[in-house]
Amino acid sequence: MKGFSDRLDRSIPLDMQDIERDYDKPLAQACIAAKASVIVRVGMMDLGSGTGSFRVREMMHRVAYPMGVHVRADVNLTDIEATCTDGAGRITEVVDLPTTGVNTERIWLLEHFADWLSVNCGRPSTYHRSSQVSQELVDHLGELKAHWAVRKAEEAAAAHAAKVEKARREGLAVQQGVTVRQAHERLSLIERRKPLYPPLFSAFASAVACASFVFLLGGGLYDMAGAFVGAGIGQWVRRLLTARRINQFFVTAVAVVLAAFACVGTLRFAGFFDPVALRHDTAYIGAILFVIPGFPLVTGGLDIAKMDFPSGVQRLTYAFSVILVATLGGWAVARLVRLNPQGFEALNLSPWATGGLRALAAFWGVWGFSVLFNSPQRMALVAAVIGAITDTLRLEMQDLAGMPPEMAAFLGAFLAGILATAWRSSVRRGWLPPELGFPRICLTVPSIVIMVPGLYMYRAMFYLGQFNTLSALDWAFRAFMVIICLPIGLATARIITDRSWRYDV
Repeated sequence: MKGFSDRLDRSIPLDMQDIERDYDKPLAQACIAAKASVIVRVGMMDLGSGTGSFRVREMMHRVAYPMGVHVRADVNLTDIEATCTDGAGRITEVVDLPTTGVNTERIWLLEHFADWLSVNCGRPSTYHRSSQVSQELVDHLGELKAHWAVRKAEEAAAAHAAKVEKARREGLAVQQGVTVRQAHERLSLIERRKPLYPPLFSAFASAVACASFVFLLGGGLYDMAGAFVGAGIGQWVRRLLTARRINQFFVTAVAVVLAAFACVGTLRFAGFFDPVALRHDTAYIGAILFVIPGFPLVTGGLDIAKMDFPSGVQRLTYAFSVILVATLGGWAVARLVRLNPQGFEALNLSPWATGGLRALAAFWGVWGFSVLFNSPQRMALVAAVIGAITDTLRLEMQDLAGMPPEMAAFLGAFLAGILATAWRSSVRRGWLPPELGFPRICLTVPSIVIMVPGLYMYRAMFYLGQFNTLSALDWAFRAFMVIICLPIGLATARIITDRSWRYDV
């Protein structure tokens, strides 16, 4: 219990003695403090995984319902204030997170945990039609990567079984259902999971994503090679610094500067063998796009669509702060090495070749960003298929139909939302295997991150650094219009397909 107490040292108020007294009681019979400890911990873990406040509240309600608890929660970017009541008692708890990030695997596992808890408390499952899917996953979660945690859980289970047997012999009532201890042990397995991918593989995924991104922006082989090297080095350094809990904005600045220098250095080295490489002054912009805060940009817009303005504004402010740091870093490198990016040279490919290569680049670009978000491989591949369809369609509508980029971005995001919903519904209906049932947010956001106009945002900062305010405003508003159309497209798809979004209740 000490470890959990240490993680909640910012809580107001929480009676740890009450929790310890009821730690081996079934959740339904535990005191309100013990119940709240599980509910708020789930919300804290979901919030720290990068999802929006509307999903955090929804998850807390799903966990609270089987316990007979009503929750009112105010959720912001890095804090939760939740009031829990079960009719017999009431408690208010405040939890602050030191920073924020993205972990789609944890979002997915918490969905299964909520189902596992509901079924074991005598309620039906809601995430999967078959409750056995979540039951098996949660019960065996730590067997591959957390042997010590499994042994600890088994020891606790054996001790609890001994207590139950002793109670039977003494003629005492035997308590059934998930205990407070068991719930926290399962949450600990989720919380303590290490990232799925080591820093070097994450760097490779970043390199693949940014090289693909550059091609979608119109870059050629030299541009892609420079972005590949720069983004790989930048992400590798970012992972190493982030693991040491260094300030997130400082880490972003360092990673961007190193990525830009590595990209420029790669092209300058290639220039010794082919002088054409020296003309590719725009490639370094693609090398820094791995820091694009796609999750807070999209979830901030979705929070606003759900009338949660405090959280939405905070998320958007955080996202634009990261973008500002990244673009300033890229601009500083450009000034130091005297670059003058004017865009990518035309590739002069046939329409069919362009469409096919765009689909391939979009697939690998979304796959790379999914890996950066810590998505399991199956989840990453599903998101990549959705991204290949939607982003290729978006670019083809711009080129062949002359559609404005803003409208194309809206339609691309809308289609991504529809496809993710169709995929999720197919799993629930049994048309697809249950292990492919992933949360929609874990499929839609990676698939549309590649639509974020990073080149527009950088050009706005570049012209601002040259005090060319008219051009800076022009590119800034272009970027702004595309950015706001992405969450609007997702929200529209959700309103059409989800009753809880369709009506204000």
